[in-house]
Amino acid sequence: MPIHLYNPFTHFHFDNKTCFLSGQSLQSNDEQIQVFPHWLMRKFDLEDKPFKLLDESIRTYKQLQLPCATAVAERIAEMDKQLELAFNKGYEAVRQVDSLLLFQWVARMVYGVVFNEIQAGIRQQALSGEAMNFSQVLAHKFKNLHLMLQSLILPMQFDGGIPFTVLVFEVDNDEQTFNYRDEINTLVYSLRMNDVGIIVCLQDNGTNGVYHRESVQKVEGRCLHPIQFEELCARFFYSAYLFNRLPEYTVLPTDEQVYLEPMPLADMSMKPIFDSWQVKTYGQVLENFWKPWGYTLFEIIKDPEKPMSFLVDGEGNPVSGSAINLPKA
Repeated sequence: MPIHLYNPFTHFHFDNKTCFLSGQSLQSNDEQIQVFPHWLMRKFDLEDKPFKLLDESIRTYKQLQLPCATAVAERIAEMDKQLELAFNKGYEAVRQVDSLLLFQWVARMVYGVVFNEIQAGIRQQALSGEAMNFSQVLAHKFKNLHLMLQSLILPMQFDGGIPFTVLVFEVDNDEQTFNYRDEINTLVYSLRMNDVGIIVCLQDNGTNGVYHRESVQKVEGRCLHPIQFEELCARFFYSAYLFNRLPEYTVLPTDEQVYLEPMPLADMSMKPIFDSWQVKTYGQVLENFWKPWGYTLFEIIKDPEKPMSFLVDGEGNPVSGSAINLPKA
């Protein structure tokens, strides 16, 4: 009997009586887990801090929950423990964490936010008496994200390439720093805490890592100033927006495991995988990421041929993070 994969998007099933990941029926409303790991919320005192959803409603971090079967909750708790130990040890330990585990850890949080957004949307639609209107493109992306997240509880083998990009950097952060960002439309994520910065593109088949290979190679092995890491984030968040493919995957469940293989991104039009890079739009993205330091769009793109950068100097050589005399923000 082939392994069963759960797809909540088939019938748009997002109640609190079904495990979000396995599809098992739950016996009690108490069978829930937090979207954000307990240790993370405790460490940065996040439990009662506000979290705004897309419908402008406000929750606290601890109010963001997922219905979850006991066995699945135990597996997630085990994963959280592994990541807590790694982050507490620091950059070198996090760098050694398997990229699939980091993907799963990030995907649980991002999909958890998506799940809560969908539930809020369903409630809002019910109150208005209108039918649920959900983007088919987003449903396709979220379905695939959920499918890959099931690798946490099912034996799954990724053939023909990894469907995500995971990058880990050493960053000279302030001790109290917790900087979390996600963009659920493009499925890109960043986190800056302790002496670590991570960037994850959750469904790009590794293309963003290739697109920015030169920039990443220039900072490899270097401890970054926070403004440098945020510049990298801006580049990845913008390129995720420019990524113009909707990845498809061949999925083969067998008795022993599930085989998942990315389908080629090239299409008959021969159109490039990324739309053209627009300096002004990139500058607007960078301005947002550099808000703590107050740089304006005008300053950033004063020379459109060479936008402002703390990663490289005018000749394209890497800038040392220790040479940057700015607050760590």
